[in-house]
Amino acid sequence: MQNLSSLVTRCLRHGNWRIPLAVMAASCLLLMTEMAYHTEQASLDTLVTMGRARLQLTQAMQRVTDAESGKRGYMLVGGSDYLEPYNQASRDVRAAMATMRKLDLQSGHAALAPLAARLDALFEERLAELQVVMQLHDSGKHDAALAMVRSGIGREIMERLRDEYNAQMQTRNALVTQGLQDIHHLFLLSRLGIGAMTVLSLGMLVLFIRQGRQLSETREAQRTALVAERNRLEAEAEERTRDLRELTRHLQSAREDERARLARDLHDELGALLTTAKLDVAVIRPKVAQDLPDLLPRVTHLTAALNDGIALKRRIIEDLCPSSLRLLGLAASLEALLGDTRRASGIAITHDLAQVDLSPDDQLTAYRVVQEALTNAMKYAQASEIQVRLWPQGSHAVLKVQDNGAGFDPSALKAGCHGIKGMRFRTEACGGSLELTSAPGQGTCLSARLPLMATVAL
Repeated sequence: MQNLSSLVTRCLRHGNWRIPLAVMAASCLLLMTEMAYHTEQASLDTLVTMGRARLQLTQAMQRVTDAESGKRGYMLVGGSDYLEPYNQASRDVRAAMATMRKLDLQSGHAALAPLAARLDALFEERLAELQVVMQLHDSGKHDAALAMVRSGIGREIMERLRDEYNAQMQTRNALVTQGLQDIHHLFLLSRLGIGAMTVLSLGMLVLFIRQGRQLSETREAQRTALVAERNRLEAEAEERTRDLRELTRHLQSAREDERARLARDLHDELGALLTTAKLDVAVIRPKVAQDLPDLLPRVTHLTAALNDGIALKRRIIEDLCPSSLRLLGLAASLEALLGDTRRASGIAITHDLAQVDLSPDDQLTAYRVVQEALTNAMKYAQASEIQVRLWPQGSHAVLKVQDNGAGFDPSALKAGCHGIKGMRFRTEACGGSLELTSAPGQGTCLSARLPLMATVAL
């Protein structure tokens, strides 16, 4: 009951008042039908009881007639053959009347009790008259018995009994007719209730089908809206990702352009200054050796410093913008980079570098990836062995750098570690991908895939 109340309250709160109204109407119709059923059952029981009472009354009248017949046969013929039916009929009349009174009491009609009492008195009077006649006959007073029969007393009692019987049968028939009409009304009410429940059920079915259809349409609209929103968000995310890639590519290009400009400035201006200084030292060196021999070591040291400055300028220029990529290609540039790193750090570096056809931007990306991997292996991993491989695979070039350093957990990168993220973004901006495999104590393996340049058929 509490669940039904909560359901009704929830339906009313959401403005769906038709469902609780239909439930209440169905409950009322069901209650009315149940009450009509019990009333019909009680009425039928009453009619059955009244029918049995009428049957008992009819049997009593029949037995009175049988008693009259037995009396006449006994008086005319004599013998116990007619006396026994008379005695049995008398007993049956009293038994039938007793049964009728009990059935009248069960029927619940209080008006039948005085009628039964009046009829019972007439039966007793008739039986008493028969009894007196039989006693006069048995005592040998045949003339007195015949005189009493011819007096018409019995006929007059019998006529009153028949009149009372007919009147009571009419009364009982009227009560039965009224009960049948009540049952007919109850049946009609039940029929109307069943029809109303059928119509209500059909209405609720239509309502539920309509609501189910509306719910399905609402869900479909929501699903369509969700799909559209998801597609919009995916398109927006893809556009943002594309914009970020373009921005990353632009920033990398701007960075490389700035490095190239700085490298040119260093090459042109600083190179010119260092070269001029070296030429000036070469000019004054003979004079110093002739006039000031004590300063010759200083001049020699200055020449060596200028040479070191020129070499440093070349390394800086190569780091900023490796000219070997343009002149020698990616494999030769990486081999030179690995050789310089091996000589500078003392780490055992092995390589297997194949010639691959990459665009200039992708060559520079691969070069920077190797630079970053070597820096991480030397600075953080404390590696003693590094292996670098480059080979073509399908439509991509695969670059793999593997070391035996300390390793780390890739999922626990600290904030501010932008080297690996920068390599990944730079590789993805070129249309490639980068994978990092590492674990504490198991070294690090960095694998980059870059698209090869399409070959134009002549």
